[in-house]
Amino acid sequence: MNPFFEGILLGFTLAFFFGFGPAFFALIQTGIHRGFWKGFQLALGVFLNDVFVVTVSIWGAHAIMKNVNSHQWFGIVGGIILIVIGVVTYKHKTEVQNSSEEIVNNKEPHFMVFLTKGFLLNIANPFVWLFWPTVVLGVAAPFMDTIVDIILFFSGTLSVVFLSDIAKVYLASKIKKHITDKFLITINKIAGIALIIFGLVLIIKSLAASGMVTV
Repeated sequence: MNPFFEGILLGFTLAFFFGFGPAFFALIQTGIHRGFWKGFQLALGVFLNDVFVVTVSIWGAHAIMKNVNSHQWFGIVGGIILIVIGVVTYKHKTEVQNSSEEIVNNKEPHFMVFLTKGFLLNIANPFVWLFWPTVVLGVAAPFMDTIVDIILFFSGTLSVVFLSDIAKVYLASKIKKHITDKFLITINKIAGIALIIFGLVLIIKSLAASGMVTV
């Protein structure tokens, strides 16, 4: 299959099963209390952060793989990391801010939400620096042979993730009265379980590829 379309498939997987971390809740809160435009800026900042982290991860992966004959061990380590993130996500508590706390300031520069919450806040999130290198080494490794394939792969992935973030902001701004703390906690638990399952699958596939187990 074309690397771009495989990247799109990964993007849908990340968007609907793993797209519920801190950035997700920041997007929801912004969509609810600040409106679609502010949420769009936040999503743009998150997207540019993802592009930056993925680029750094690819560069680092190339440097590592020059001295490693097989990437299966990275899949195993990546699977363990995803399981840990899944457990943390499952246990994470969140809440919808009270509507009385809504911030309305039409004079605020448009770039502020994008700059502070979109890029800088997300880049300081340690899970981002664990998650994307895990994807690069554990999932995208087959496309690392040529720069064109890896660019096509992550172009598809990040495009879908970005569009899904915009959709989340739009929906949050439209159905904000129906988004409750219980709903967000349930989403957290579902996302945590999905991450744990994905991590286990990645470990099993990596062990099978290395010949250590037979599937």
